[in-house]
Amino acid sequence: MDWVISDELSLTVGHVVGWVSAGAMIIGGVIPYIPQYRQIKKTKDAEGFSLLVCLALLIANTLRILFWFGKHFEYPLLIQSLVMNITMFAMIHLCVRVRNKNQLHQVRQRIFTGINLS
Repeated sequence: MDWVISDELSLTVGHVVGWVSAGAMIIGGVIPYIPQYRQIKKTKDAEGFSLLVCLALLIANTLRILFWFGKHFEYPLLIQSLVMNITMFAMIHLCVRVRNKNQLHQVRQRIFTGINLS
């Protein structure tokens, strides 16, 4: 019943929909972090972003990857876990770098002159 695009390729609408939905499943979890990454990088402020979210997602996706070795499931879910782990490490790297720079700037502002006010 599926509409065939080409008899030689045997490419059906069902195959195309399957590939598009698998691609959407793989990158769908990463898309919300792209504007957040850009905003943190642009403003140099990671104050509103919680690293505990990254920790929870890293644990969940790592457990999913480890579970795959015991019982294989669909490849798009495995690839999604790998992509999410890479994304979380990128977010952690950016946030730690930005927070360290902000802390260094704050420490430099607290320079004592050695003047005794008492």
